[in-house]
Amino acid sequence: MEATADRGFVPKDLAPKDRWSWVEIDTHALRRNVQTLKGLLPPETKMLAVVKADAYGHGAAECAKVMKLAGASMFGVATVKEGVELREAGCIAPILVLSQPPETAIDDLVAYDLQPALFEFEFALAYGEAAAAANKPGNYHLIIDTGMTRTGVLPEDVLELLRQLDFHRGLVCQGTFTHFATADLMQDWDFELQKKHFDDIIAEMRNAGFDPGVVHGANTPASILHPESHYDMVRVGIGMYGLHPCPIAKKKFDALGVHLDPVMSVRAKITRVAEPEVGSGVSYGLTYRISRPNIQIATIPIGYADGYRRAFSNEAEVLAGGQRHRQVGAICMDQAMFAVEVNQNRTYDPKNPVEVGDVVTLMGRDGYEHITADDLARIARTINYEITCDFGLRLNKIYI
Repeated sequence: MEATADRGFVPKDLAPKDRWSWVEIDTHALRRNVQTLKGLLPPETKMLAVVKADAYGHGAAECAKVMKLAGASMFGVATVKEGVELREAGCIAPILVLSQPPETAIDDLVAYDLQPALFEFEFALAYGEAAAAANKPGNYHLIIDTGMTRTGVLPEDVLELLRQLDFHRGLVCQGTFTHFATADLMQDWDFELQKKHFDDIIAEMRNAGFDPGVVHGANTPASILHPESHYDMVRVGIGMYGLHPCPIAKKKFDALGVHLDPVMSVRAKITRVAEPEVGSGVSYGLTYRISRPNIQIATIPIGYADGYRRAFSNEAEVLAGGQRHRQVGAICMDQAMFAVEVNQNRTYDPKNPVEVGDVVTLMGRDGYEHITADDLARIARTINYEITCDFGLRLNKIYI
């Protein structure tokens, strides 16, 4: 972004040739965030960077390069396909598939050296056989269900499973982990109970002669709020992208004087400007009507298929020229409109209306104004994770 003395940050025109809407990914902010989060950990604690869902919409291949240089030692994905795409993009770091895939994916696990989360004997046996046949180690992480009731082996079944697997020369346990369901809470009984279950089974594994490998349990909120859960490695996700997982985590960061910078901005350029007559309606259902003269209706080529949700209709704001304007009318699949009330305060001077080609910010900073993923999440009654994932699905990504 450019900076001027009187208008703060001014977004650049980075529009792709084929469509005037795009996502900007600030790689400098991403690097700073990873370094900041890594700096909160003990020197010996590793960081696994979670890049599932195309790095929460930010672009896994490009983001992984930045994260690796900034201190990440391993990457986490949700699917085998995501892991394969990272490998084909040149990633050579260890990659953990965070849930056990189907047996039909085993050939790709072996071929691309991906480490699956594992909790079932039948899958483990098939994976070990395939790895041995390829003369490769069948590296895996054991996932334990300590109370989230989502996936993993139950604590009481861990030792029996390991005894069944111990004979297999093709299997190597590289790590053991769990997921905490309430890591975004402080002094929470459920979190403490899950952690106790996890600590107990790790101790039992070691006492029985099994090496748990790299022990990990903390996600972004746990890594911030529960340092006792850092173990050998933390799995950091949303924080790297400059977003907070929960309000209490943000308060903790503020108290520490630690700042995270949002990595994603969403922008578009105006494709049409009209000044309709009073009473005219806008978009499907005519849910917004022109109430007085001198109101411009500007169209931008972005809609709910791009992540700009229909739920934002008549509720969201956009930024143009450093000023806020109300989004109006039902958001369409590929387009949306906003109103420029040229005679009111905090909007354009009547002598300087918006024009075709002006850059509009739907999420991000323009001038001294800022629309955040949390702002949009509140309108849609969801979480910031979902907002960035949605924007990353179809829009072109520009890395700056």
